[in-house]
Amino acid sequence: MDELLRIDKWLWAARFYKTRNIATNAVDGGRVHVNSQRVKPSYRVKIDDVLLITRPDFKQEIVVCGIAKQRRSASEAQKLYRESEDSVAQRELTAAQRKILNQGLPRTFKKPNKHERQKIRTMLGKSK
Repeated sequence: MDELLRIDKWLWAARFYKTRNIATNAVDGGRVHVNSQRVKPSYRVKIDDVLLITRPDFKQEIVVCGIAKQRRSASEAQKLYRESEDSVAQRELTAAQRKILNQGLPRTFKKPNKHERQKIRTMLGKSK
């Protein structure tokens, strides 16, 4: 019998999300699809399932190659899945575009103080 594991726990163990709660919210929010179907966090993922993980900048298409119930090192987590070549190419293109866009921007090394935060809030149209 194949091992089955909740998708939110698998996404956490495979290091796609930092916490299991964030993984659960991503699945609930429709940002994770299995075999082109929207699923619930309790869905039992199995080997050879195709996952589509939607990020703000790009989409990752991966195939499940292994099941791990515990979160391990990043090198071990990478053995749990295989990313499609189209997905890798899109992710690299997005990273290159982001790098070009950020070249001309000045870097800030300090947090805004109280008065700067108030100015930011007023610019955004938010009250205290």
